[in-house]
Amino acid sequence: MTSAVTLLCGAVAAWPLAARAQQPVVPVIGFLSAASPDAYTDRVRVFRQGLRDAGYVEGDNVAVEYRWAEGQYDRLPALAAELVRRQVAVIVAAPSPAGLAAKSATATIPIVFTVGDDPVKLGLVSSLARPGGNLTGVNFFGVEVVSKRLELLRELVPRIGRVAVLVNPSNATVSEPTVRDVEAAARGMGLEVQVFNASTSREIDAAFANLVRERSDAVFVSGDAFFTGRRVQLATLATRYVIPSSFSQREITEVGGLMSYAANARDTFRQVGAYAGRILKGAKPADLPVVQSTKFELVINHQTARMLCITVPDKLLVAADEVIE
Repeated sequence: MTSAVTLLCGAVAAWPLAARAQQPVVPVIGFLSAASPDAYTDRVRVFRQGLRDAGYVEGDNVAVEYRWAEGQYDRLPALAAELVRRQVAVIVAAPSPAGLAAKSATATIPIVFTVGDDPVKLGLVSSLARPGGNLTGVNFFGVEVVSKRLELLRELVPRIGRVAVLVNPSNATVSEPTVRDVEAAARGMGLEVQVFNASTSREIDAAFANLVRERSDAVFVSGDAFFTGRRVQLATLATRYVIPSSFSQREITEVGGLMSYAANARDTFRQVGAYAGRILKGAKPADLPVVQSTKFELVINHQTARMLCITVPDKLLVAADEVIE
């Protein structure tokens, strides 16, 4: 009898262990961003939607570990290394500096990136159609639309003659081509360009004070995760100094910036989520073509325009994807 009871108790004790052993292992996605979490709230939401479309729900059958550099690009290599040590199944990296940091950190873990410049030129993939390595993702043409942004700014404020270009020198992958393309576009429009650098909040304040002193007629802010994180500061300064402003991030226009033009970020991050889900199901990044954004959005803050005594042309009001009143 004693031996029978012992065997029964041993079997009962083993049941929880057996049940745990049969539970499926939940894959983990590493989300590496150069931005701050508050700036990416909407983008993370649609990223999760893309995952759901692929059959994955965060907290249910997939986990996501987030790493935020908060505009401090020198932190990205260490954050990428953390995700590699965590042995995540996929790394999502946004934007370009995060993709480059992830690529340097691993040659085996699949990476889905978002970049604003040509990923072939950046060395992330061999070709757009056949990436060829452990990376693929979305090119949202942040650099390529620079001339279009300047054209729209000129159309909104025809009187401008001197444009201040604000860039973050810590992010050379964006700042250098932005300056190059703005200067080329400005020459064709007969505009003068002045370049101002800012990598800290204090330097943003100083840049605005200087560009006003230099009598700039408008400010053209480079697409940059650091600037997205300082969106309220940028919008407030532009209003305080009564200077028209152009951004690539709709998040800045939503808090008071005058206008923005860029690829639709929601569409970009939904695609990133879908690609991450496909990779979790067994697809290889080498076989997933780099997606090139086709949806672009013009957002105009009409309330800010009125504060700056700017009359928005009917043509732009009709063309705008969103007009904030």
